[in-house]
Amino acid sequence: GMDAMVDEMVALRKGKMSAEDCRAALSKGNYFGTMLVKMGKADALLGGATYSTADTVRPALQLVKTKKGAHLVSSSFILFRKDKDGNDEKYCMGDCAINIKPNEDELVEICKETVSCAKIFGVDPKVAFLSYSTLGSGKGPDVDIVEEATRIVKEKAPDLPVVGSIQFDAAWSPDVAATKAKGNDVAGHVNVFVFPDLCSGNIGYKAVQRSSGALAIGPVLQGLNKPVNDLSRGATVQDIINTIALTAIEAQ
Repeated sequence: GMDAMVDEMVALRKGKMSAEDCRAALSKGNYFGTMLVKMGKADALLGGATYSTADTVRPALQLVKTKKGAHLVSSSFILFRKDKDGNDEKYCMGDCAINIKPNEDELVEICKETVSCAKIFGVDPKVAFLSYSTLGSGKGPDVDIVEEATRIVKEKAPDLPVVGSIQFDAAWSPDVAATKAKGNDVAGHVNVFVFPDLCSGNIGYKAVQRSSGALAIGPVLQGLNKPVNDLSRGATVQDIINTIALTAIEAQ
């Protein structure tokens, strides 16, 4: 039981935590739950209703680790809303919870993982790399990073519909796209939004969620070996139920 779990955790932490430290950590739900997933006793973990994102993510990074080929853990939110004709719409937004200031290679990885997540939920991905500039209208080092990430993704995944750098309104609205991104067939039809940094991502998804009444599920953690997901501490019972369902889908 507990002794075996402590031993395994000590081994995983490779000298960074003593047996005593590990036993103390395992008395808390976030570490205990993460070890259950690591040892295969549970298929997935959902945390965060009472723990901060950092306290849900840290044990996962320390114990579950990133999956083969992934270099960072990122997150995305799935937003569900009805359009003006009452049709269901789904959007995927990343990274809104973890990486503070991603460089171009990290943005490329965030894009790749967010696209995979979108596909799990039946979204046919059309991707925007967001910025304050649409296709060269604005300049600055932050824009350069976004444009470089877009270039790399177009090279690595030539079949993926992607536009960048682009402003949110031109990505979201076909009317705005017709003016700002004339002739671009992805602009105005985007359903996967890659934010340039954590500040804009966290503000952006919450602004869309709260002002449009969209249902936001997440953050879905991406790049880990096993499904570990987080909840906002502002989560409602319905949010928790939805995220449990989502975590179960990922664990299939």
